[in-house]
Amino acid sequence: MARAAVMEAPGRMTVASFPDPEPAPGAVVLRMQYSGICGTDKHTWRGETVQYAGTEHEHSTPFPIICGHENVGLIEAIGPGEPPVDEVGRPLAVGDRVVPAPNVTCGRCFFCVGGHPYYLCERLEDYGNSLSSARAPHLFGGWAELLYLLPRTRVFRVPDELPSELAALTEVMAVTHGLDRAQRAGDSVVVLGVGPLGLMHLAKAELLGAGTIVAVDVLPERLEHAAGFGADLLLGLGETTPDERAERVRAATVGVGADVVVNCSGRPEPFDEALELVRPGGTVIEAGAFVDLGPIPVNPHRIVAKGLTVLGIGGEVLEQYAPSLRLLARHRDRLPFADAITHRVGLTGVADALELSQTGAAMKVLVEPAAS
Repeated sequence: MARAAVMEAPGRMTVASFPDPEPAPGAVVLRMQYSGICGTDKHTWRGETVQYAGTEHEHSTPFPIICGHENVGLIEAIGPGEPPVDEVGRPLAVGDRVVPAPNVTCGRCFFCVGGHPYYLCERLEDYGNSLSSARAPHLFGGWAELLYLLPRTRVFRVPDELPSELAALTEVMAVTHGLDRAQRAGDSVVVLGVGPLGLMHLAKAELLGAGTIVAVDVLPERLEHAAGFGADLLLGLGETTPDERAERVRAATVGVGADVVVNCSGRPEPFDEALELVRPGGTVIEAGAFVDLGPIPVNPHRIVAKGLTVLGIGGEVLEQYAPSLRLLARHRDRLPFADAITHRVGLTGVADALELSQTGAAMKVLVEPAAS
């Protein structure tokens, strides 16, 4: 039997046991090492459960559910037939340490066939989000001793030199692909909201050669972490007004505003401030408003008059997984990625950890299913 932290409903968690699954052809079972608590999991815990709103695969969280989609583990079992392969086509075997993709696509809809980001798939399945633990074989999330991976799930080999704790950041780092499209060497970058997702955007901006990096957050503790990830200017929401923040960003960017502004806050309201902080002709990346928390008033004229590009990032892309693993491995000593992980909890501590992760006392919290 495999133990798992099961979210029965918003705000209600229990630890349950499920039979060890026998993998079907093409399926894989992982022995979990770590699984991150994501901002999406915090939304689910609070009851903000509508995901991919307005798309073909809009859904509400199907409770009961085992959350956890930022995963790293060891291959425990492989179903009959050809073994899975890693990112370069090498066969994987029992005992290999891997990071699985958190989604499974249909491979047949317009968006899959057309090569669009895989989170646009019309029949997408999400580990820890769309697959209920009431459905056999139950273990579809990383907050469990075993994780069942459906056929066609992409799996990526973890570099030997990368600790498993840091490999658990791979999915978060892979969400930063908007910067690869928007940022040039020497660009100024503002990140609104420097929780774990914001920290990874700061790290990517630094590694892409940003000229000036600005971090904005309501929590002073998070701004302290941001300083270690390359932020030159730290702006607290409690100590500055929107006008003061705009003035300080312009002062740091030769009077014109930032080349790129990224909203990682998980709230829709900062999008309006992003439009103010970005320079004419610049780019705003919305990477945090994954869950629909309602509309905000935005005058389209502000986008048109400034000639802005707006990128909506609905999640990571598969092409970013292997590069993100290599980036974390190569720069693990250059940037304090380990400092972004502030807490590790066992299955019985998940409920308290979900509350803690929404305060300034924690950054990335990892669930370690094997812990007591």
